[in-house]
Amino acid sequence: MSDKARVASSFQRNAFAPGLVAAAVLFVAPVLVGDDWFTLVLFVTAILAAIVGWFSIQARQWWWTPVFLAVAVIWNPVFPLPFAGPVWAGAQFFAAVAFLVAGVLIKVPRT
Repeated sequence: MSDKARVASSFQRNAFAPGLVAAAVLFVAPVLVGDDWFTLVLFVTAILAAIVGWFSIQARQWWWTPVFLAVAVIWNPVFPLPFAGPVWAGAQFFAAVAFLVAGVLIKVPRT
């Protein structure tokens, strides 16, 4: 195994899978706004935001924590905030990008 491959495999990206799933859901979300299925989008996004936020704390990358705390609050399905229109559709896109970027950048050393 080369040194470059050994260095690359010395880290694990725990937030990658939940970030990828959340991004996929959020890219589809603008189509589902106003539908009964949008409640599922809220649940999935809020739960995965909490998971990715926790992984950011474990990785000691604190700057991601407020981002995903905000996502968990804004996409909260229990007390949904009354957002609509193009701003809400844009928020879906920016949250999806945040999930993707965090999924790639949040990493911890393998033990």
